[in-house]
Formats: sequence, structure tokens, C-alpha cells
Amino acid sequence: MKLATRYILVLFFGMFVGAAVILDMGVLAERDEPKEAVAPLPLDELRTFTEVFSRIKADYVEPVEDKKLLEDAVQGMLAGLDPHSAYLDAESFKDMRVETEGQFGGLGIEVTMENGFIKVVSPIEDTPAARAGLKTGDLVIRLDEKAVKGLTLTEAVRLMRGKPGSDITLTVVREGATKPLKITLTRAVIKIQSVKSRLLESGFGYVRVTQFQAGTDKGLVDAIKKLNTENKTPLRGMVLDLRNNPGGVLNAAVGISDAFLDKGLIVYTEGRVADSKMKLTATPGDVLNGAPLVVLINGGSASASEIVAGALQDHKRAVIMGTKSFGKGSVQTIMPISNGGALKITTARYYTPSGRSIQASGIVPDIVAEEAKITKSEAGDRLREADLARHLENNLNTVEEVVKPKEEPKKDDKKKDETGKLAGPEDYQLQEALNLLKGISFFKTQAAN
Repeated sequence: MKLATRYILVLFFGMFVGAAVILDMGVLAERDEPKEAVAPLPLDELRTFTEVFSRIKADYVEPVEDKKLLEDAVQGMLAGLDPHSAYLDAESFKDMRVETEGQFGGLGIEVTMENGFIKVVSPIEDTPAARAGLKTGDLVIRLDEKAVKGLTLTEAVRLMRGKPGSDITLTVVREGATKPLKITLTRAVIKIQSVKSRLLESGFGYVRVTQFQAGTDKGLVDAIKKLNTENKTPLRGMVLDLRNNPGGVLNAAVGISDAFLDKGLIVYTEGRVADSKMKLTATPGDVLNGAPLVVLINGGSASASEIVAGALQDHKRAVIMGTKSFGKGSVQTIMPISNGGALKITTARYYTPSGRSIQASGIVPDIVAEEAKITKSEAGDRLREADLARHLENNLNTVEEVVKPKEEPKKDDKKKDETGKLAGPEDYQLQEALNLLKGISFFKTQAAN
């Protein structure tokens, strides 16, 4: 598999408090493809911009530096395109590059902007945000005593970052709550363990990928080898858990897909310029040697997670189970600029091997299994790409049939396992995945005899 390396490509849908996830830390180079014909300058609009700039300089209640006005104008240009395009100043760009390895300071929360407020997309497992009980869909309206309204996403994220051990109080509006909640979190140096694994029972393994980082694909292969050793014989089936995985490094997503595929297309991208067009294919070798695979997804599974689920679904290598994924099917390119900062611009859409665009529509599981830990109405209100303001439309207008969900069992076991997920009947989706693996394994054995 070969990746274009002219720019840094990004596949994530919000911003981590203390981290951002990039796709490929490749060689940064100038474009060399032919440029489109340059359109004439929009003189009337430029005159308006100049007039507004002059009015602010002359009449605003306090003096404003030219640098701030111009940086704010650049931020506005990018923010007005779609939820994922943004201007990164030098400090933010440096943070993005440093934090790719999976260690950073902050709260451990993925956020986006929604109607001027911070909206929680997903708290990351084993972090202050998850331990404090922040939930997907929470709306943050204050950071300590600072109102969020009017801040950019970058400014809000900086306020949430800070010295490890220091506290910050978030005022949160939550669906169903009668009044705003005040949640105090202690900042920490967060090191994400992106791969967690265990045996579900003899012959059947479980691997959870919480985030796609550099080396996550190798971590998955090593985890499966360890499970084979622990089981004393090769696994008869495995559950790959991508629930609430917000995405990350493209190399890792492609590598994980490749680990289960012998050949064929994994993902391709299409955009206006040559650098945005890629086709990534699998290499020979299946780490499970054809053993059954079930992939768990939900509304918090996005971008890189959807690449893996889509590739394995299209190649019929895995059964996809859970609920519809987030639907983030666009690619962002990080373009360094002369002041040490960068532009993060949406440059392409990505497509599954069969040509599906999941932008704003998501991956529909083969078998729908709702999360037993939340009510049906809560599951329906989960934030997805299609809910974000100015989201890209799905240019293929794909409509897929949703399988009727199975009835949920009673909740009677709240014990947690070492992966951080609820074990036993409480994690209904995992139990259903294990039951499916057993059934597939049984019929394969019968067919072989």
C-alpha cells in the first residue's frame, strides 16, 4: 500500500482537548500539478473587506492590532467552509504534530463546535473526561467562569488544556437534565493505549481499538498473536471493537484492514487536485487465517473506523454489528504556511471498495444491535456528521436499508473487565457478537466435516 506524502492528511471530525490525530506525517512539498485557470479578483468583495477592516480600526471601542484582525478573518474563512476546515496557528500546528504518538496533556475528550458551543463527540477511555462522566452530546457552555459562546474551537481547547494536576470546571447542558451540570476535572498527561485485548472464552478473542495511532496496526497484530499463544491454539473467531473510536492515522486504519484481507482495494479518495486522489490496496496474508470476524461499531465510530468497517464489509470478510456509524467521509489536508502555522482544509471524500461514500450517511451494520446501557431515545440523539452545521453532502445520495434491531435483554450485570467495557449481559452488543461467532464457527466446522 502506498500513501501520497506531499501534505499531512487528516481523518478526524473534531478536536481532542490536548490532541489532534493526523493521517500521515509525510514529506511536505509544494504542489507540482497544473493549476486551474485563475479567476479574476472579486474587487467588490475586497472593497467591502477593506471597508470593514478600516471601520473596525477607526471606530471599535478599543484598539485592535492588525495581526489579530487578519488572523480572525482567516479563521472565519476556514470555519465557514465546513465543520472540519480550520486555521492552525504555529502553536496549534506544533501540538498536532507532537501529539500524534498518543501522549498529550489535557482532559481526554473529543469535541467539536455546534452553534457556538463546545459539543462532546466522545470522551476517551481511561481519561479524566471519561472518569468524570462526560457523555457524547453534552454541550459545554462555560469553562470555569469563561463563557464558551464567541470562542473559536482552538481557543476553547487551549482553555481546557493546562498543567497536569490542575482542575477545570465545565458547565454542561445535558439532554434530559433539568439544569446545567458543573463537572470538575483534573487535567492529566494522557497516554492512550490504543489496543486492548483479552480472551472472551476458549477459542474466541476480543480486541478493542480506541484510536488509530502510529503503530496501532502493529499493536493489533501483536495482540492477536498473544491471544493465540494464550489460547494454545489459533483463535476460532474474534470480535474487533471500534465503538466510540473517533478515527486517527490513515496508515493504521489501512494496516488494520490489510491484516484481515489477502487482496483487493481497501479505500480510495477523490478530490479536485492530483494529491487528493489515492487508492490503497491490501497485501497477502490474513492474521486470523480466515477465522470468523465480527466488527462492533456505533454512532461514535468515525472516519478511520469507518474505513476499516467499510472495507471489511465490502469484502465480506467480517460481519458488522451494532448501530450506524458517525458518517464522516471527508479527508482533510494540513498545509503548512509561511508563518509557522497551517491550514486544515477538506480536500477529498473517501470511498469504500465498492464505491460507497459514507459522508453524512455512515456505515449501516449488517446486524443492528442497540446498546443496552442506554435508552433507545438516547441512542437516536447521538451526534453524527449529518447533524453538524455546514457538513458536506453525500454526493452519491446512497440510501441503505436498516435491519430491524433485536430486542434488548434485561440489565443485570455491571461488572467491568480490564478493557474498560462493561462485561457480561450488560454489554449486549458484545454478547451478541460472541454468540454470532460461535454460530459461524459451528457451521464452518460442520461444513468442513
